[in-house]
Amino acid sequence: MTAVHPAPRPVPRPPPRRGPPVLFAGVVVAGTAVSAWGARDRTTWFLETVWVLVGLPLAALTWRRFPLTGLLAGLLTAHALVLAVGGHYTYAEVPVGDWVRDTFGLDRNPYDRFGHLMQGFVPAVLVRELLSRTSPLRGSRWLAPLTVCACLAFSACFELLEWLAAEIGGHGADAFLATQGDVWDTQWDMFCALVGATLSVLLLSRVHDRQLRSLEAAQRTL
Repeated sequence: MTAVHPAPRPVPRPPPRRGPPVLFAGVVVAGTAVSAWGARDRTTWFLETVWVLVGLPLAALTWRRFPLTGLLAGLLTAHALVLAVGGHYTYAEVPVGDWVRDTFGLDRNPYDRFGHLMQGFVPAVLVRELLSRTSPLRGSRWLAPLTVCACLAFSACFELLEWLAAEIGGHGADAFLATQGDVWDTQWDMFCALVGATLSVLLLSRVHDRQLRSLEAAQRTL
């Protein structure tokens, strides 16, 4: 009679590491809280950081089902800090921007330009990750141009929101707009976002693809 051996019990797999997501979230919470303390204009602070106030809880609620790559999580953290600094001082009065303006003889504080560059650079990775993981566009030649177009569209929508704020708030919205007297500020903002998105796609696509493959492999083992 052949002995029947019990089937081996599956070895439980270790749960996914929580270190990096918790660290990123802690940095964002701390940075946002510090920026709120003594902010020069409360309304401006809220308008600049509302994306963080909405985005962080959303990422936390969906993380188990839809974790982000480390690259995207790190970039979102950096972007949140840029928004927090701009919200605390207002973009036209950020000290490091004043230093750059005085050092290089510029005619305006350039922190607003940097913020809009980030507005294209970071969302490009976010859009690329969403399209790669939820649509047939992964590996398609259309992924890069559609990513850049989506970022430019978001930038245009943001400029429309600024226009709405100006219509509602009048001169009270000047700190939020940060035009600093430039009649072409809207066009410059969208151009900076376009440049940021294009650079992001050109510089980070290979790294991003590797992290996407690693993330998928890790999820398959869970």
